[in-house]
Amino acid sequence: MKKIVNFFKEVYGELQKVVWPSRKQTIRYTVTVIVFSVIVAIILGAADYGLLKLFEKIVVK
Repeated sequence: MKKIVNFFKEVYGELQKVVWPSRKQTIRYTVTVIVFSVIVAIILGAADYGLLKLFEKIVVK
């Protein structure tokens, strides 16, 4: 039991050392990730669609 209590004390001590981002930074990072994900999804979707159409033209002929 003593090991478990010691573990959580150490965890709490380590969490005190963490530099947490501000609310503004968190929102900025979140928006950046969402925008980047949407851009990558659009690029991959366009590539998939283009390759599908190319494949259809090759197979149909």
